[in-house]
Amino acid sequence: MRTALTIAGSDCSGGAGIQADIKTMLCNGVYAMSAVTALTAQNTVGITGVMEVSREFLDQQLTAVFTDIYPDAVKIGMVAAGGLIDKIAEKLEQYHARNIVVDTVMASSSGRRLFEEEALLLYEERLLPLAAVITPNIPEAEILSGISIQGEDDMVRAAQKMFQKYRCAVLVKGGHQTDTADDLLYVDGACRWFRGERIQNPNAHGTGCTLSSAIAANLAKGFSLQQAVERAKQYVSGALSSMLDLGAGSGPLNHGYKIGGDA
Repeated sequence: MRTALTIAGSDCSGGAGIQADIKTMLCNGVYAMSAVTALTAQNTVGITGVMEVSREFLDQQLTAVFTDIYPDAVKIGMVAAGGLIDKIAEKLEQYHARNIVVDTVMASSSGRRLFEEEALLLYEERLLPLAAVITPNIPEAEILSGISIQGEDDMVRAAQKMFQKYRCAVLVKGGHQTDTADDLLYVDGACRWFRGERIQNPNAHGTGCTLSSAIAANLAKGFSLQQAVERAKQYVSGALSSMLDLGAGSGPLNHGYKIGGDA
C-alpha cells in the first residue's frame, strides 16, 4: 500500500487540517501519517486558540515517520513559525522526501496574514523550492507573485512569476472567483486549465486542505501531476456535491461521500 504524510495543524472539529488530510488520503487509497505543527481549538464558526508544537518535537515526529514507514508523498499545510518552517525543510532534505505538495496556507479566512515577514522569507527560500507543486488560492497567489489577479490572464502571469521564483509547478486555484471554479496548472511554460462549475454549497471548510491532500495521495500512487490534479478536483467536487450540513457556520466537506455506512 502506498503511503502519504501530512505536516499541518490539527483541527479539533475535523473539517480541515490534519483530520481532513487523513480522511482524504484514506478515501483516495493511501495509508496516511501525520506530523502536527500546531493544535487549534476551532469549529465551523471560528478559531479560539492555537498552540504551536516545539521545533524539537516536530523533529521527533518527522524522524519517527521517515525512519520507519517512508512516505511516498508529503503534503504540507499550516505552518507559520520560522523555526518550524526551517525544521521541516531540513528534515525533507535529510530524508530525500519526494512528491511534496505545499498548500500555501498564508492567511485566515478573514484575510489576516498568518506569517511574520521573517517567517515568510524562510517559507519562500527554504520550503517552496522543495515542492513538486504548490497550490495557492488567488489571495495567496497575489502575495507570492506580487501580482493583482483580476482574471485568467493575471492567473497565468502570477503562475509564471511563482514558477520562476520557486522552480516548482504551480496550481492557482480559481475558487475565489465569483462565477467559476477553474484552476490553472503551470509547469515550465505549459499551462493546463482544469475547468469546473461552481458548486453552490456554503459548507466548504477545509477545501484547500482536501484538494492538496488528494493531489498528494494520487502522486503517491504513481499518477502524473496532471492526472493527480484532475482526480483530486473530481474528489473535491464529489465531497462538496454531497451537501453535508454540520455546524452553525461554514461546515466541512463530506470526505467519505463514497463510503456507505451500515443501515
